[in-house]
Amino acid sequence: MVLDITGVEKQGIILIYESELSKELIELLWIIVSILTTLVGVTLGVLVIVWLERKISAGIQQRIGPEYAGPLGIIQALADGIKLLLKEDIIPARSDIWLFGVGPAIVVIPVFLSYLVIPFGKNIILADLGIGVFFWIAVSSIAPLGLLMAGYGSNNKYSFLGGLRAAAQSISYEIPLASCVLSISLLSNSLSTVDIVNAQSKYGILGWNLWRQPIGFIIFSISSLAECERLPFDLPEAEEELVAGYQTEYSGIKFGLFYVGSYLNLLVSSLFVTILYLGGWDLSIPLFPISGQITWIFTNGTFDIINAIISIIITLTKAYLFLFVSIMTRWTLPRVRIDQLLDLGWKFLLPVALGNLLLTASSQTLLLD
Repeated sequence: MVLDITGVEKQGIILIYESELSKELIELLWIIVSILTTLVGVTLGVLVIVWLERKISAGIQQRIGPEYAGPLGIIQALADGIKLLLKEDIIPARSDIWLFGVGPAIVVIPVFLSYLVIPFGKNIILADLGIGVFFWIAVSSIAPLGLLMAGYGSNNKYSFLGGLRAAAQSISYEIPLASCVLSISLLSNSLSTVDIVNAQSKYGILGWNLWRQPIGFIIFSISSLAECERLPFDLPEAEEELVAGYQTEYSGIKFGLFYVGSYLNLLVSSLFVTILYLGGWDLSIPLFPISGQITWIFTNGTFDIINAIISIIITLTKAYLFLFVSIMTRWTLPRVRIDQLLDLGWKFLLPVALGNLLLTASSQTLLLD
C-alpha cells in the first residue's frame, strides 16, 4: 500500500513535530529556571542568616557587629565568601585525597536537595512528592556520612573524632525527629508537605499542629538543632576539645562549604518547622473572614502573583522567627558534654517521642472507629 502525502500534510506534520519539540524545550527551560531561582534564593537566605546571627550575637554581647561592608554590614557574609573562594586550598600530607575532597560536597548537596519538597506557597514547590517529608529525612541523613568521610580523610585524630561524633549525634536525634514527623503524617493522613499544610489550613491558626502536637513541636525543635550541630549541641566541632573537629585541616572554599551546609540545614529545619507545625503559607484567622484570609484576598487570576508573593512572605516570616529563637539559643546556653547529649537523645527524647507517636496513633484509630 502506497501512502500519498501532499505538501500541506507534510507541513502539518512538521509543525506538529516542531510544536512538540518546543513544548519539551519550554518545559526543560522552566525546570532549569525554577532550580536556578531556588538556588539563588536559598543562597541569599543563607547570607541573611549569617548577617542576622552576627547582629543578634552582637546585641546580646553589647557589641556593634558588622557595619562597614555595605549598609549595616549587610554584605559582610558575601565579602567573607569571596575571601574564602580566593584562599589557597591546602591538602594535608598522607591524607586520603578523594575522601578529603568529596566530603564537603556530600555535606552540601543533600541539603540543597531538601529544598525540592518545600512549598513556599499554594503552588510554589519544585516537586510535590507523595513522600515529601520522608524524602527530606532520607537525604538529610546522608550529610553526616560526608562529615565522617571528611574527618577520616584528613589524617588527623581531632578531625576523625569530630566525624565520629557527628555520626553518633545524627543517629541519636534522627529517630526522635522521624517519630515527630510520623505523628504529623498520621494527623494529616499524608506524607506530602503540601497536604500537611492544607490539612492545617481548614481551621486557620487554630488548626496548626502546634496546638495538637505541643510535645512533638518541642522534641522536633530540639532534634533539629542537634541535627544542625548548633550550640548547645555543636560537639563535633567543640574547639576546646577537638580544635575545630572534622574541619580542622580544611581551608579555602572547602572550609566555607561546611558553614554553607550548616546554615542551609538550619534554614531547611526552620522551614520544616513552619510547614509541619505553623501552618506553612496559611495565616487565616477563624471568625474574621475579611481581615484574616490574607492569602485569599485576591481571588482574581490577575492577582495570582500577589497571592504568591504574600504566601512566600508569610512562610519566610515564620521560618525566620524560628531562626531568631535558634540564634538566641546559640548565644545564650552553654555547650553540653557528649555523654549528656547522647543521654538526652536516647534516654529522654526517644521514649517521649515514641510515646507521643503511640498516643497519636491511638487517638486517630479511635476517631476512625
